[in-house]
Amino acid sequence: MNMQFENWEGLIWLIGAAIIGLLVQAIFYRVALMITRRTKTPFDDSLLRQCRGPSRLIIPLLFLQFAVPLLSFPETPVIYLKYLIVVAFISSLGWLMINLTHVAEEIILSRFHIDIQDNLRARGMQTQLRIFKKIVVVIVVVLTVAVILMTFDKIRYLGTSILASAGIAGIVIGLAAQKSIGTILAGIQIAITQPIRIDDVVIVENEWGRVEEINLTYVVIRIWDLRRLILPITYFIEKPFQNWTRITADILGTVFI
Repeated sequence: MNMQFENWEGLIWLIGAAIIGLLVQAIFYRVALMITRRTKTPFDDSLLRQCRGPSRLIIPLLFLQFAVPLLSFPETPVIYLKYLIVVAFISSLGWLMINLTHVAEEIILSRFHIDIQDNLRARGMQTQLRIFKKIVVVIVVVLTVAVILMTFDKIRYLGTSILASAGIAGIVIGLAAQKSIGTILAGIQIAITQPIRIDDVVIVENEWGRVEEINLTYVVIRIWDLRRLILPITYFIEKPFQNWTRITADILGTVFI
């Protein structure tokens, strides 16, 4: 009977800690919202909007972490509970880091508009930013998975292997995924050298259109009749194509009389 009472008391501690964490998060969000409404810069609004979701997990998980040592549960359930909280906390931090890349993207893109007449620099900046953002997101996801694996003693070596950048395993994986790695490197090369940019007018495969999307592995061309031509990003490294707005945003036209 005493054991059951202690178990119920532990559950009450957990539920209370989670509720307190949610209340603290709600109060913090309300205060931050009042502050951001008094400012004129869009930076804090974007930051608050992107951080709201992850903070709903991070703050309650911190309170749960402090409440776990007060539990009177058997040792095995407590260990599993600690692992669950740690995994959820690390995942929430990864989610927060990805959202912060969205904040940086919004801030930078707000200074470079492509809806102006001379938008060459803006298109170049948007192209680089979108490709490097995708690279950062991939790195954050890989690091998050690696750190989660390293929290478990029995599979810690998997996390270490993910973080390691050399060795036989890395060579084997590199040879097996040589084409995929080459595609990603082509995306990075395009972001740096910029043979094409967002909204560039190009002629590829005898089709006239504008560059609508540039991803790590493929490029989407919006054809003049609203069709979409999807090409691997290596196409623009290996094959010739026409770029009518490589130097300037102006386009020449011909009229036959």
